Amino acid sequence: MSFNTIPILDLSLARSSETKESFLDDLRHALLEVGFFYIKNTGISSALIQDVVEQGKAFFDLPLEKKLEVEMKNAPSFLGYNKLGMEITRFKIDWREQIDISTEHPVPGPDEPLYHNLLAPNQWPDPHALPKFRPTYERYIQEMGDVSMEFTSLIAEAVGLPRNAFDRFFDDAQQHKLKIVKYPDLEELGIEGEAQGVGPHKDSMLTSYLLQASHHKGLQVQAPDGRWIDCPPLDGTLVVAIGQGMQALTQGVCQSTTHRVLSPARGSGPRFSIPFFQGVSYDATFESMDVPESVKELRSRILEQRGERIDDIEFTFMSGRYHHLGEATLMNRIKSHPDVGEKFVCSPLDIFVPVAHAACFYADIRQYPDLLKKIRRQQEQDQKQAGKAEPSEQELLDAAINVHSSVIEAH
Repeated sequence: MSFNTIPILDLSLARSSETKESFLDDLRHALLEVGFFYIKNTGISSALIQDVVEQGKAFFDLPLEKKLEVEMKNAPSFLGYNKLGMEITRFKIDWREQIDISTEHPVPGPDEPLYHNLLAPNQWPDPHALPKFRPTYERYIQEMGDVSMEFTSLIAEAVGLPRNAFDRFFDDAQQHKLKIVKYPDLEELGIEGEAQGVGPHKDSMLTSYLLQASHHKGLQVQAPDGRWIDCPPLDGTLVVAIGQGMQALTQGVCQSTTHRVLSPARGSGPRFSIPFFQGVSYDATFESMDVPESVKELRSRILEQRGERIDDIEFTFMSGRYHHLGEATLMNRIKSHPDVGEKFVCSPLDIFVPVAHAACFYADIRQYPDLLKKIRRQQEQDQKQAGKAEPSEQELLDAAINVHSSVIEAH
């Protein structure tokens, strides 16, 4: 048994006592069998969605020098703009440019844990160039944060847990994140055949919510039999992906599903998307929940029908390497963005960082290059054990820079 389509859930049904039980039944099916689904009637106004899409696209229309004013390499928070091809998934370049923003937090102090560098102010685009950008996205992050918290409580109820079961994993001023992403088409990239917008992966936290901001196909979900199922844009919906953290907490009951994005076809123009990632406290220590045996048995029956088993959940924190979720998250960010890890090599006093992100106030960022070296050593060992000769991160970045330069010259 496998799935062929992506379920569509109507969130308004969860807000009525007459239809809530039916909604929870549908949600349970989506959680146990797919791990990926649409939701509609979220309560986010269509006017706000339109502003979010328009302001997101407007950012990419800025001159490159304006976008580079908020480049991710400016600060150790991993917030800000990334040029085309500067992120890596599964040893391959992701052909997208993007800006990462989050719930605003003050700059962490020098005595705080290193992973608290992830809690920081945003790098906002020039307000003279985009006066509506910041207020639009601050409002969207706030409203989406509320939606994600409501939805997480519904997930708890759907699998037989108390409504507040996940509350202890959130901060009072919880940080949430989002990306605004542009995927150039193959013609703009100058690439024949297929290209990786973002490689196959599973989201890492609890839940994420994707706003597909243009009418391009490209998002695909991997079914248990290995087939790739299209998840096309549907007006008025968000796409929900269950993260590995949720799968780990629920002892494998909630499925985290592999997905990817293919670059748009030649001549179709760029694809835009805006994924929102529900945050979890970086100080959290993860432990599994007491999911009812009846729900676990249901999940086991589903896997047996597919000829599968409940696998060992590959969630970095659960491996025993780290004491807190923030440590695993920081290592993953350095791995995905080695250019940021390389940037913070010198004494903090020698690093250029915008005034709002003064490096001397961050936890000791001189450790970033050492962490990156550890990651690369581990990757080399993994590659040798697998017998693979994968390209190095530097080779990938060099290739990305070459393509990026040719794209700029062509336009």
